[in-house]
Formats: sequence, C-alpha cells, structure tokens
Amino acid sequence: MRVDSIGVAAFLLVCGMGSMAMPQTTGQAHWVGSWAASQQVPETANLLDPELMRDGTLRQIVHLSVGGSQLRVRVSNAFGTQPLHLTAVHVARPVSATDSAIDAASDAAVIFGGAPDVTIPAGAEYVSDPVTFSAAALSSVAISIHYDDPPVGETGHPGSRATSYVAHGDLVSAVNLPDAKKVEHWYQISGVDVVGAEKAGSTVTLGDSITDGHGATTNGNDRWPDVLAARMQADKSTRMMGVLNEGIGGNRLLLDGLGPNALARFDRDVIAQTAVKCVVVLEGVNDLGTLTRDHDASAEAHSALVKRMEGAYAQMIARAHAHGIRVIGTTILPYGGSKYYHPGPESEADRQAVNTWIRAPGHFDGVVDFDQIMRDPAHPNLILPAYDSGDGLHPSPAGYKAMADAIPLKLLKN
Repeated sequence: MRVDSIGVAAFLLVCGMGSMAMPQTTGQAHWVGSWAASQQVPETANLLDPELMRDGTLRQIVHLSVGGSQLRVRVSNAFGTQPLHLTAVHVARPVSATDSAIDAASDAAVIFGGAPDVTIPAGAEYVSDPVTFSAAALSSVAISIHYDDPPVGETGHPGSRATSYVAHGDLVSAVNLPDAKKVEHWYQISGVDVVGAEKAGSTVTLGDSITDGHGATTNGNDRWPDVLAARMQADKSTRMMGVLNEGIGGNRLLLDGLGPNALARFDRDVIAQTAVKCVVVLEGVNDLGTLTRDHDASAEAHSALVKRMEGAYAQMIARAHAHGIRVIGTTILPYGGSKYYHPGPESEADRQAVNTWIRAPGHFDGVVDFDQIMRDPAHPNLILPAYDSGDGLHPSPAGYKAMADAIPLKLLKN
C-alpha cells in the first residue's frame, strides 16, 4: 500500500509493524535491533594507532533504544583486508557516559559459536551468541574488546559523538582502564540486538551527518534518532520499536565520500538489519552541495544531478519493497547559509526540485517534511536561527529535537 504525503500536519511515518512481523517458530527468540552504527574506512585523522591495539583493550559505550533480557553483539571487519582476531569481547553497564568505569557485577563475556574469541574474515561481520544481560531501554552498554594484533585495514564509525577508551593489556573485565587514551570514534562494533516481543521491529534512519548527529552533544545522545527513540519509549504503544542510526557524516546518494555512497551500503545498513520494518531516508544535501562547491556547473549538470538523485531514491524504494520494508522519505533541509557549500540560486532550485519529487504521491510510502519544519519562514533557503548549530548546514540539539518531535507517535503504533 502507498500513502500520499499530506504536509506537516500529518507526517506519514507508518512502519506497518503488525503486518510485517517476521514468522517465528514457537519458543524461538525474536531478535530486534536496538543500536547500530554504519561502518566505513576511517579517514586518516580518525584512524586508531595500531600500536594501541597491539595487546590492547578498547572500551566503547553505546546507547540502546529498545531493551531486553538478552543481547547479542555484532562485530565487523567489513573494510579489513585480512582476517581479524578478537581475543575477547565483554559487555557491562558503564558507570557513566563520560568515564571508562563499569559495574563489575554486570560484566559478561560475549561468546561466538561457543568460543570466547572470534576470527572475522576480511569483509565480513559476525553476530555473537546470545548473552544473558538485563538491558533496559535507553540504557548504555560498555563493549570491551581485546586485540592481540591490530586490524589490517580499519573498520569503524568516526562520528560516534561518544567517548571510547584504549589501554594496553587484556582489561576487558577491568572496572577501570587506567591511563586510557580517549577517542571520539567507534571501531569494529556495528550493532546490538536484544530479545523483544514477537511483533517488535526496528526502524533504520539512513542519512548523512544530520542523522549521524554533527552538532549534537558529545555523550549526550541528543541526535534526532535518539530523541525519537526516547519519545517512542515514553509511549507504551511504541516501546517495542528499536531505532537504528545508520548515518555517516558527508555521505552522498550517488558518489563515495566519507563512507560508501548510500546505494552501495543500502543492503548492509538497511536490508540486513535485525527485524527492520521501515527505513527513514534523509540523504541528498551533500550531493547538491558538492556539485558547485568548487566551481559553477552548467544548467545541464544541475538537471542531470536532480534526475540521478530521484533515480537513487527510486532504487532504494524498489530494493526495500522487495524485502517487505517500507520507505519513508524526508525532505532535504535548507542549507543556504553554509559556508562550506555556499549554494547559489541554482543549487536552491535543485533542492526545491528534489523536495517536490519526495513530496509527490506515489514515490515514498510516507513523507516527513523536515524542510518545512526547519526553514526560516522569512528566508526559506536558511535554517531557522533557533535550530541552527552555527554553520548554516547542521541543526543544533534544539533543531534535532524539533525534527524528532514533529513525527506523530500515533503513526508508529502497531
């Protein structure tokens, strides 16, 4: 079934959870995605010093959306060029979001096929065995990994907006990591699943730095998908739904940049996610901005870009529908004040043309008009000053909250 866009007053974000629940064998655990991060090759400045991972422990803190009595951890070597050996992986409750300390009583080993260590082939991802672990909704989990040797070709998520800790030695169960080096990136972890209700499911938010949370508070968990997850947990009718943030800073629909282009990563970051029922797509501003960032472009180039972007959205819709996943389109936010892209009237016309296609009935299964929410009514090519992080491109925490608050929860109910 297709649902038409009808404007800000009735954003359509219907995920169809009840009709799309995965078939379950009686007594079989139903796994739901609770946290995720899109994988990429870290830029040079964000690579972790290999010597820190040689007999090193990396402790990373992630914030769950939905909770459960068991969890399993996804570890990734997606961009590694040789097999990666992790000698131990543990989970525990962190004492705080800004410290390496864990609650020792909560520490639990993560097992892979019955073994405490795992060797992940190059280009692959592994899912752990179930771990008995009381994971409350909106709680944080510390994931500690011990490496004997560093990966050959790093895999990670640079835009964590969360502090990770690295120390020498096998300290996966240590309460504290003394003299740990702090980094604001994630490595090797791509997801956490929990056991949920039979009709539970997850929503993937696929996007660029606006979804990844550029301008959000470090360790504050106030990206717009975080705020959406918190709102859903406050309503008993949507508490079973996980929210998975698959944003990458600088990401584009059509070309690789910081991370693979959105179409290239669609299978891994959307279709392969656990119990995914729908995907919310917020992509395209970097395609628009890059066209004219360094030089002017012809009218033909502008027109061709718009058509190719529309074609990319259509491909996402077709591929998701083939797997029973609904696709929610969101309009591209204004960025006329961006000093990085310094868009002119032609780029603004491109944005309006793409947004018109997104809003048009018959394309997406539903539409969230973020453009209408976030723009300055007096200057519609600019973000409203109250929602601007200061760079004219990314929202502030207040802007991210406005985006999440604009989605009526009744449209997410089972």
